[in-house]
Amino acid sequence: MSKITGHILGFLSRFKFHIVILLGVLIVGVLDENSFMKRIEYAYQIDDLKAEIQKYDRQYQHDTQQLKDLKRDPKAIARIARERYFMKADDEDIFVLSDDEQPDNTQKYETTE
Repeated sequence: MSKITGHILGFLSRFKFHIVILLGVLIVGVLDENSFMKRIEYAYQIDDLKAEIQKYDRQYQHDTQQLKDLKRDPKAIARIARERYFMKADDEDIFVLSDDEQPDNTQKYETTE
């Protein structure tokens, strides 16, 4: 038993600086809550949030412009009602075109002979 502990203590005393440096790098780089890995994750989250803020700023600018148009031009109300809510005048017909792909049902009815 003392032979094994002697080998372990000899190994630890010989490589004590290497072990301390390795543990320090693991703690600072990976394991700690302020590690470099967390810092990189937070940087990506910050970039995503900044992109989202820019998207909402553009949407706010667009909506503000439409609100100004609504206050200035009475025809803008009719235009926005037609674009967004598919409203129509009495003498008009509205056709809504969709880009959605229709499911292909031809495979159901194929017969193998």
